[in-house]
Order: sequence, then C-alpha cells, then structure tokens
Amino acid sequence: MGFGVTAIALLVEAAFGYPDAVFRRIGHPVTWIGALISRLDRLWNLQELPETTRRFRGVVCLLVLVAVAALPALLLESVLATVPFGMVLAGIGASSLIAQRSLHWHVAQVATALENRDLEAARTAVSQIVGRDPRQLDEAGIARASIETLAENFSDGVVAPTFWMCMLGLPGAAAYKAINTADSMIGHLNARYGAFGWAAARTDDLVNLPASRLAGLLIVAAAALGGGGSAYLAWLAIGRDAHAHRSPNAGWPEAAMAGALHLQLNGPKIYDGVPTEDAFMGNGRREATAADIRAALRLYRRADLLMLALVLLVAGLGWLLFAG
Repeated sequence: MGFGVTAIALLVEAAFGYPDAVFRRIGHPVTWIGALISRLDRLWNLQELPETTRRFRGVVCLLVLVAVAALPALLLESVLATVPFGMVLAGIGASSLIAQRSLHWHVAQVATALENRDLEAARTAVSQIVGRDPRQLDEAGIARASIETLAENFSDGVVAPTFWMCMLGLPGAAAYKAINTADSMIGHLNARYGAFGWAAARTDDLVNLPASRLAGLLIVAAAALGGGGSAYLAWLAIGRDAHAHRSPNAGWPEAAMAGALHLQLNGPKIYDGVPTEDAFMGNGRREATAADIRAALRLYRRADLLMLALVLLVAGLGWLLFAG
C-alpha cells in the first residue's frame, strides 16, 4: 500500500498543494507538531537544569513527538485500508506531508522579485525559506541562498517524506515529519538547544541519510535528460564537495545542483549575526542570478518527475504482482 498511497499523494500535492482555505481552518500537520514542540520546549528545556538532564528530556521529547505523529497515522491508515477508495483517501491525506508545490512557489517568488529588480521584495521572499539574515545578502547572495534551499529542501521536504512513505506508509512519513520539524526548531548547536535538541539533530541526520543521496542522484539524472545542466559536473561536484559540507546530508543535493548549473554554492554565511565558515559546493560562478534560479527550478521539476515516475513504476509493478 505504501507505494500506491505515495504515488497518489505526490500527484495530489503537485496538482493542488495544501489549500489555503484548509490551512486557515485547521492549520497544517507541521504547525500542529510545531505547537507541541514549542510547548515541550517551554516546559522541559529549563536552562538551570544540568546538561545531561536536558539532553535526556530532549530524547523523551523526540519520542513523544514521533509517537504523537505516527500512532494516529497508523490508526488512520488501518481504518482506510478497510474502506472503499481507502487508498485514495489516504493519499489525499498524505499529500500534506510532501512539499513539492509549495517549495517551487516560494523559490519562484524570489526569482520574480529579482527579475523585477526589487531587492527588498527579494530579501523578504528569501527570508521565508532561509534562516540567514537577508539584510546581509546582495542579489547574488539571495539567488545562491534560494538555490541552496531548493536543493536541500528537495531532499528534506520532498524526497525524504516520499522515501519513508514508500517504506513505512503513512506512519513512516508522519514520524519523519515530526523528526524533521523538531530538528528545524530545536536542533541547533547553541547554548539553548545544544543539549535539548541533540536527539532531534542526530536523528534527523540519520533519517535523511538515504533521501539525501537519492536526491543528489535524481538531480544528476535530471541534468542528464537535457534542457540545461551538466550531469557530469554534478557528479564530479558530489564526489569532490559533498563530504565537506557542515551537514552530513545537505552536501549531496547542494553539490549536485551547483555542479549541474556551473555555480559555486554554500560557503561563508551569517546566522543571527554570527559568521560561519562553510565549505563551498561546486567550483563555478559565484555571481548567481534570477536566471540561475529559473534554471534550478527547471532542474528541480525534472528531478521531481523522475522520482514520481519511479514511485509509479514500483506501485504499478506491485499492483500487477498483487493482481496476478
């Protein structure tokens, strides 16, 4: 059922996204998880406690989040498996855990602002998808930041939930989303979250391991299909640069994207006023533009279509075997 549900979820999300009317009425699974994380953070992450105690509480926090996300999903999947068109209904619900359309829309907004020569609008748009200070970014920095985010979130927000949904069904994707949201909120190496967010950060690294490699390979394959982009340079960049990234996973899709587009991504950044010395991905041009964002989006769409084709292929083979 996993591949079939995933195929439906991908098609539904690509076509419709997550409707604003639904978001305004009931929110989104990520906002529900985020609200719980914020509450547990306030209650359990007390700075006066010893580091070992806060680390233990962080482990418990993560276990609670996974249980709260996965158990209702398991119950829902079990019920839907017994009703007519249950797989379709499960796929519609599961589409909320994948972010193909919304990722494309947010990155395209940055490109549009740059094309209109509105630097402030571009900074506002990029601030919605990156954690660094947009006031420190010029046009090239904004373009690079949006392309880096597109590559990394193709892995985190699209390939990873797709992978875990295929492998473990709706509960697997829900559990992944809880872990990934926890990492984005509390998985930071600073005084407040270094201990409490340790479990979230390390677990997120682990569960994203297969998806990040697959995302990088999908970008290479997408470049090989033509329409702009070099598969050869993308592959070279992965082998040369991916391991040097601060993240054990983000380097794969970022290096692949940089190589394919003949760009140099990543490198030194500023987060909350603190400079970081991150490794470069790719050895091409540093001066990225709105045209490069559009090229990255075309590459993203092809990579996403390849992933969908793979899921549909396996789902179809499974259906034939089951029917036979």
